[in-house]
Amino acid sequence: MRAREGASPFRGGRVAATMEAMASADPRCRPPDEHGSVESGGVPIAWERYGSGAVTVVLMPCWAIVGSRVWKAQIAYLARHYRVVTFDGRGSGASGRPAGAAAYTDAAYVADTLAVMEATQTTSAVFVGFSAGAAWALTVAAQHPERVEGLFAIAPAGRLIVDGPGRATPDWDGPAPQRPQGWQTYNRAAWMAGGIDRFRENFFAEMFVEPHSTKQIEDAMLWSSAVTPEVLAATVDGPRGLRGGEAAPQDELATAVRCPVEVLHGTRDRIVPFAVGQRFAELTGGTLLRVEGSGHGLPGRDPVLVNTRLRAFVDRVRPPAAHGTWARASRRPRRVLYLSSPIGLGHACRDLAIARELRRLHPEVEIDWLTQPPVTGVLTEAGEKVHPASAWLASESAHIDAEAGEHDLHAFQAVRRMDEILVANYLVFDEVVRERPYDLVVGDEAWDVDHFLHENPERKRAPFAWFTDFVGWLPMPDGGAYEEALTRDYNAEMIEQRARYPHLRDRSIFVGDPEDVVDASFGDGLPSIRSWVEEEFDFAGYVSGFDVPDSAARAALRRSLGYRPEHRVCVVTVGGSGVGTALLERVLDAVPIARREVPELRFLVVCGPRIDPASLPRRRGVRIRGYVPRLREHLAACDVAVVQGGLTTCMELAAARTPFVYVPLRHHFEQNLHVRHRLERYRAGRHLAYEDAVDADRLAAELLGALASTPRPRRVATDGAARAAALLGDLL
Repeated sequence: MRAREGASPFRGGRVAATMEAMASADPRCRPPDEHGSVESGGVPIAWERYGSGAVTVVLMPCWAIVGSRVWKAQIAYLARHYRVVTFDGRGSGASGRPAGAAAYTDAAYVADTLAVMEATQTTSAVFVGFSAGAAWALTVAAQHPERVEGLFAIAPAGRLIVDGPGRATPDWDGPAPQRPQGWQTYNRAAWMAGGIDRFRENFFAEMFVEPHSTKQIEDAMLWSSAVTPEVLAATVDGPRGLRGGEAAPQDELATAVRCPVEVLHGTRDRIVPFAVGQRFAELTGGTLLRVEGSGHGLPGRDPVLVNTRLRAFVDRVRPPAAHGTWARASRRPRRVLYLSSPIGLGHACRDLAIARELRRLHPEVEIDWLTQPPVTGVLTEAGEKVHPASAWLASESAHIDAEAGEHDLHAFQAVRRMDEILVANYLVFDEVVRERPYDLVVGDEAWDVDHFLHENPERKRAPFAWFTDFVGWLPMPDGGAYEEALTRDYNAEMIEQRARYPHLRDRSIFVGDPEDVVDASFGDGLPSIRSWVEEEFDFAGYVSGFDVPDSAARAALRRSLGYRPEHRVCVVTVGGSGVGTALLERVLDAVPIARREVPELRFLVVCGPRIDPASLPRRRGVRIRGYVPRLREHLAACDVAVVQGGLTTCMELAAARTPFVYVPLRHHFEQNLHVRHRLERYRAGRHLAYEDAVDADRLAAELLGALASTPRPRRVATDGAARAAALLGDLL
């Protein structure tokens, strides 16, 4: 089935209102190793340097409508292999904004480039130019050939004489149209009259013509929000002639280039016609990659293609030392690469259980784990082999912590804003599977790998199995029509990817039963989530990874954990991220109230790996601990628990028939919708909104009510790990 493409949420003047509601943060997955500013013709030019190595790659600025953040999907990957220099072009980012068209000539941008090279002690480099940046890189290569070892041009906007139609010619110098549409918004008078935002909307919609480009457009709108109409108009009026045909053509410069050149250009480019890139390659003697169906914004929309082609180009220009090992296929052991999501420790627990069952089926199999803290700590303690490339992964947990507020995590938007991290981490995976053969790749909610393999199916190297315990991005009620449109768009993209490449996943495994899937819609005009999942997935049942103790075993477990017979024990735990601090503090406020009613009540407060126990207030009758290795045993042995709405912890409590109160994170669609649906199906736990939990009396009353209750949850199956391993074992 092919989902219909929805209307863009960025059309029709909606952006201005939306941008106010957007988080202004623009998180980076890798900070610069060095940064500074250099004066060039009296204008401060801000630069950054990432990584180290024998080869330097200079990522050139492009048109002043955006700064160097346009390279966000490239920097982390390239910096693992090369020394990378970026800078904000004059008029953008952190660089100066001189007045007047004369400040924005080709010569000025070339001078800025040379000044940055001097400031960063860069003798020569491989240049990467995107759009207008390719024209400036071309000029540097022609006029200063000793500084440019190679030129990689992406959708180059060089002023070259080409045949064929260009983009629509706007009336730049004419009067402001009354209701400008499309390229009519490219008008000086309209900009000065307040029409710059309408132009930005149109420009980036034309730049990202591919379906499902909402995040790329949103980024560009954010980055361009500081541009003034005066500065942007000056860049148009400058002698570099973005209007085309008004400045001297660069054909002669192009023929003077002697370094290796490679050009990437999309065939649907509405900003710079494909013919320009074709001519650029022809005149420079370079190679041309025709990117079918892509628009102008290749670095953001096709980052895997751009990054891997760019690395191959740099390595041709400056070949690295080649070392490798190859083993005959018959001598290779069976190897599995297991990807375990670091967002919450529940994935690690269930993945270890599945791995144990897989080894029972295939004792000879070797498992490498590609993951990151806090999961790496759990795996190391269990004696598992963590792949050394795990150290290259950008931290997803740190990103989630940075996105969180007071018991508040807008999970959908947090994942959207993690896109820079996801492309960087996918490319770590991509290198790992190319350096060593694997017989199976298992991804437990490895969103990066699943998404970018569907975007680049030719890069698949081994059978791929995908695990998840929820399907479907769902809007929170206060997100309104905008969030409904975004979640629908993300769901539609997933549905289209699966329809186009149904065999890319060799197994799609849902951790649960069909009834555990929410009975909701993916969005207007899209199918039911449950019916679609039933067609697409195998069902493993819930994976608990432990045997539920009977009454005798529970008594023995309490003794082994040091529980005194006369005590009633409440375990409070908030998972593996730092977002749970507020809930721990609210529970500690309720402790004295609860203990006045039940004096024998004792509390074990588990902070997890990312909250400092010393940061919490002390209370009588409370033990505060960091990471607790036997936490699931405490959950099975305690009398009551207070937790967030994470699936693993809640289902472990349900399986153990332990009464509990769960307080989902605000705006966390998975905890509030997917997990709550499952818990209601199992008749497990008491839901409490955080707004009610801040009242210490209300929280204490809910806790004591749960303690006094006799839960009768639906039985949770305990064979899920074995069922999941059997589905994986068929692929080996």
